[in-house]
Amino acid sequence: MAGVSGTGTRRVLAALSGGVDSAVAAARAVEQGHDVVGVHMALSRNRAEHRTGSRGCCSIEDASDARRAADRLGIPYYVWDMSEEFEDLVVSDFLAEYSAGRTPNPCVRCNEHVKFSALAARGRALGFDAVVTGHYARLAQEADGPRLYRAAEPDKDQSYVLAVAGREGLAGAMFPLGDVSAKADVRAEAAARGLPVAAKPDSYDICFVADGDTAGFLRSRLGEQPGEIVDTDGRVLGEHAGAYAYTVGQRKGLGLNRPAADGRPRYVLDVDTKKRRVVVGPSELLSTRRIGARDVIWLASDEDAAIPTEVTVQIRAHGEAHPGVVTRTTDADGERLDIELREPVRGVAAGQSAVVYLGDRVLGQATIASRG
Repeated sequence: MAGVSGTGTRRVLAALSGGVDSAVAAARAVEQGHDVVGVHMALSRNRAEHRTGSRGCCSIEDASDARRAADRLGIPYYVWDMSEEFEDLVVSDFLAEYSAGRTPNPCVRCNEHVKFSALAARGRALGFDAVVTGHYARLAQEADGPRLYRAAEPDKDQSYVLAVAGREGLAGAMFPLGDVSAKADVRAEAAARGLPVAAKPDSYDICFVADGDTAGFLRSRLGEQPGEIVDTDGRVLGEHAGAYAYTVGQRKGLGLNRPAADGRPRYVLDVDTKKRRVVVGPSELLSTRRIGARDVIWLASDEDAAIPTEVTVQIRAHGEAHPGVVTRTTDADGERLDIELREPVRGVAAGQSAVVYLGDRVLGQATIASRG
């Protein structure tokens, strides 16, 4: 199921981030006989941006590393300026979601709008058949359309952030690393192939927040919006500079000098950016079994669309998959998923993705709109 089955030699774009995963994925595509062209997406509007430690993935150094990998593989290499699309479709969405009190995942939006939409569209216009990336997931192209599965290496699995690509996006995708059993094997393969990125550290955090200070980034773009921190009875406990900087389930950084009456820690329970209010309380109020989700993207075909009685649902990129029942319904606002989990889950926040699995197979995903 790794890569694309039954399609023969193809003309493909290899999305080279400058890291070891994308370089090895491109190398495998070349080895399989595909006509491969390397492309590095320049996503930052700041052309002088440099990498900070292992944070970020779109710096000047990354573009140089991508070029060196392409040279080693003997494939053409180009840098495509996609900073406008990235700013409009990913960064602006990130800011809008936090402004509304939701918790977005920018990697999901980048996959949806940039890698498997804007990049793929440019590629199709130039006669390319598919986009190759270093994502860890397994993909099978069947007669009824693409089927997405978890990677063989559970700790590296990225199917959660790929589900949003939809049937069309996945139909033009190749994931050569899906069957890799360990990241160490990828590094060993890169070294054996003489790729200069074999020992390069993985990137972490949000690529456009290179220093890792998400709250600082939000403050610089959204400005100060002071308000109150209150308990569940509405009693004012403190003040904040911007409700957008708080997320459901957050415990640290609340800035409250007065402990709870029972001495237990407080957690963020709700963020109301319109009223500029952050509600805090005990951890047990974070738990829920019922989730409502919208903006549904279903991967199963019409012939294979029925949801089994028992599935699992993942609500964080590297979180646990929780058993439950999912119902697809339609109302005046469109299609939605009603999710009832077998056991309560803590910290469910609007804006997160809920991805539905049947075993290792991804059935679909939607954006969480409500809980409880």
